[in-house]
Amino acid sequence: MEERHVILTYRLDRATIQELCAQLEPDLMSPIRQPTGIPPLVQVLSVLHFFASGSFQTTVAISSGMSQPMFSKVLSRVLSALLKYMRSYIVFPEVEDLPTVKGDFYALGHIPNIIGAIDGNHVALVPPSRSEQVYRNGKSYHSMNVQMVCLADQYISHVNAKFPGSVHDAYIMRNSSIPYVMGQIQRHCVWLIGDSGYPNLSWLLTPVRNHRTRAEERYNEAHGRTRRVIERTFSLLKARFRCLHMTGGSLLYSPKKLCQIIVACCMLHNLALRRQVPFLQEDGPDGGVVAAVEPVESEEEEAEEDDIDNRNTVIQQYFQ
Repeated sequence: MEERHVILTYRLDRATIQELCAQLEPDLMSPIRQPTGIPPLVQVLSVLHFFASGSFQTTVAISSGMSQPMFSKVLSRVLSALLKYMRSYIVFPEVEDLPTVKGDFYALGHIPNIIGAIDGNHVALVPPSRSEQVYRNGKSYHSMNVQMVCLADQYISHVNAKFPGSVHDAYIMRNSSIPYVMGQIQRHCVWLIGDSGYPNLSWLLTPVRNHRTRAEERYNEAHGRTRRVIERTFSLLKARFRCLHMTGGSLLYSPKKLCQIIVACCMLHNLALRRQVPFLQEDGPDGGVVAAVEPVESEEEEAEEDDIDNRNTVIQQYFQ
């Protein structure tokens, strides 16, 4: 296969796929080296193709030369192997990285000390029959509400995919590891940036509702320019791995399995960024290279503002 076709089919280039296979091979080898065993490379390629295409298992299985039940086993095996390395693929910035991360975010909207943009986005699923209503979100379809934090270059530094679609973004944030993590590094004067669906906290900046002054207006404009990176990240993730996109239909997996698929796609997204693998589309400009992806629509509900002192300080110091 030509390199461009490899990337179109699997979302990673040849060298990155080979390194990924080498990392996962010990967990993918059959305990008994049978002649009929599926080689680790074929297992990894079939799962990457499934993530990238969003096709049904049967379609991917046929193209990989295996039965649908066998592909189902392969998917579980590859997910289990990949998720062992989650903490080395999805990493929150270390203290020594904070100055660089702050600088990258400052270039987006000229708000200082930002180290991440946070938001929630929905991935459709067919819900368990006994708890259907819990998975119905505000747009009347069933989903998991996925919380992410990203850096200025769209690297995903945190993901939480454990909550059903009816759960509000602010609740997910409060019941995730984010408050603890931010509390540990707050002495370094750092903030996350989020939409009005989150409360304004000592480490989380939200927009001003119904701004009254020119300074507040300038702050909101800068806030919007900075926060849009998380929308672009969701959009790129779903465009790169079509299994997460609504156009592929609702995924026919249990919520637990869907959570594993979402986290695995986030890991592979970060791997593609770090290896500088271009995002390609069949009909993209410049031979298929897509430089930007339109943001996906996200739900936004207003939350109570808890602590606005830090936001007022930012507005007074930088936007008067």
